[in-house]
Amino acid sequence: MRILLIGDIVGKPGKGIVVRAVAGLRRQRQLDLVIANAENAADGSGLTPALYRQLIAAGVDCVTLGDHIYRRKEICDVLEHESRIVKPANFPAEAPGRPWTVVPSSGGVPVAVFSLLGRVFMRPVDCPWTAADRVLAEIPADVQVRVLDFHAEATGDKQLMGRYLDGRVSAVLGTHTHVATADEQLLPGGTAFQCDVGMTGPHDSILGRDVQRVLHTTLTFRPITFHVASDDVRLCGTIVDVDEQTGRATGIERLVLTAAEAEQLAEGGKPSQDASGSKTLNES
Repeated sequence: MRILLIGDIVGKPGKGIVVRAVAGLRRQRQLDLVIANAENAADGSGLTPALYRQLIAAGVDCVTLGDHIYRRKEICDVLEHESRIVKPANFPAEAPGRPWTVVPSSGGVPVAVFSLLGRVFMRPVDCPWTAADRVLAEIPADVQVRVLDFHAEATGDKQLMGRYLDGRVSAVLGTHTHVATADEQLLPGGTAFQCDVGMTGPHDSILGRDVQRVLHTTLTFRPITFHVASDDVRLCGTIVDVDEQTGRATGIERLVLTAAEAEQLAEGGKPSQDASGSKTLNES
């Protein structure tokens, strides 16, 4: 089976390219499950119920979130009642949302999805390694395919989590830094790993925000609202091939889709070239 994790969706541009492209990507790349990190979808920070429903209607199977999860308080009701969205599992038990969920692939195979927050340069949270152990102990043993969105700043944190969970989950894929890393790999135990799958939104920006506004505040210390930028919109993510019987990853590939390529897919066509940031890395 093939699973796509879409990296941090930023604002209206990010949401727009996902809505336009997901159905075509599922068809073209034969995707069985699509997960999207949407913690920045609401004007750059947080997620609203309306945006959540738009993503699900467009073909996203599960939504993960990160440190901006509660920026829009109205999302709490969705977190408490919907089964296709998770909070970071190392948040307090009392925090709104479920720590993990199981969603069916297009072929009916159950897939467990959970997220964790890193600790280095991040808000104070419970130990992510202990939380990972707790989640894996709770997931039914017959759910072999398991995907972690590790929302963390430090690459060391992410690499440690990949090694810690190698052989126990199908994939450990990082989000949060908004910059795709070129370290996609299959770890010895059969876990696909990448420090960060990148950002879905305007790449002519500073991490999705208007360049001049960020530069103004950086140089002058004068506070100003950082508006979401609008140019060079791309969908970034990572595709993982998984043996559904064992849960072992057999391939990993970075994905980059431009706005023009997304339009071609939406219109039923095929992009003029493979919409990929790298060659596929397959199990030998």
